[in-house]
Amino acid sequence: MNMKNGNRKKMIRRSICLLICILFSFCIFAGCGSENNTGRNVTAEEADDKTGYSCFDVPLERNGIGLHLDCITLNGTKTDKNILLIHGVTYSSHEFDIDYKDYSLVRRLAREGYAVWRLDIAGFGQSDEVSDGFLPDSDYAAEDINAAVEKIAEETGQESIDVLGWSWGTVTTGRFAAKYPEHLNRLILYAPILSGIGEYEVTEPFHHNTWEHAADDFQKDGNGAIDPSIADPVVVEMFCSGCWHYDRESSPNGGRRDICVSEKERLIDLSAITVPTLVICGDNDPYLDYELVDSVLDHLPEGSVYEKISGASHVAYIEAPYYQDFQNRLVKFLND
Repeated sequence: MNMKNGNRKKMIRRSICLLICILFSFCIFAGCGSENNTGRNVTAEEADDKTGYSCFDVPLERNGIGLHLDCITLNGTKTDKNILLIHGVTYSSHEFDIDYKDYSLVRRLAREGYAVWRLDIAGFGQSDEVSDGFLPDSDYAAEDINAAVEKIAEETGQESIDVLGWSWGTVTTGRFAAKYPEHLNRLILYAPILSGIGEYEVTEPFHHNTWEHAADDFQKDGNGAIDPSIADPVVVEMFCSGCWHYDRESSPNGGRRDICVSEKERLIDLSAITVPTLVICGDNDPYLDYELVDSVLDHLPEGSVYEKISGASHVAYIEAPYYQDFQNRLVKFLND
């Protein structure tokens, strides 16, 4: 797909954003939300039925490329707690908000009193397209993350925030953390890609996205089908639909080229991270080198925590038996 119809897509996106703003404004003036000043955490049912959430975009540009940065909060919440969520190598930040039952990680963190920020790296999701898919590699993405954190600091007055990276997002946030520790409060490395996942020559600058590829990380049963006891079919449908809607037919391959290297090549320098860090993963994740992951606390600073969820995979945060455990362990680290 690359840059074809780029201008037309930008016009469509702007029209959609305008429509969302109009609808959101109508909702506010119609009194759709009610304030939460009780000082207690709000349940998913209360938030959806009574309180609701606010979402707004913040303009951000780096290197001449517009980056999508948005923020979700619980209506009526005034907070000085901010967390930025960073996506993986193929699909963008919509993944963190699977709005079904209480699966959404974004909304759980909002109910815990956080302003939850999401960034799409250049060329991904709702950020502007790039002509060279190899441009947004891991180091480039780390600079996008820093630009987002600086923008959040400007908007909120908070000099340092919490940052979570998932999958390739652990590589990019790990490099950000090593280079810009002054902007970081705590770091969460979810399903960390500490070393190469195997040598594979990535020659195409863009990855061809498919529905099947989007669903590939969900655990399978003995017949090779997605296991409905682990992955709720509604969640799978919503996840894949989001990938097709926001990420469309292609995604930049710079990050994929970075990680498709020898297992001996280290991708994250844990010893360069100076803030308390949560490393969290499942014990059934095909992308992880568990010999390295199990020893992370030997290299991370005091206050760091390692959590491994038995039975969970690369998508633990949306697996039926595990997502609540994942959320609870994350929240506990953030609240300690």
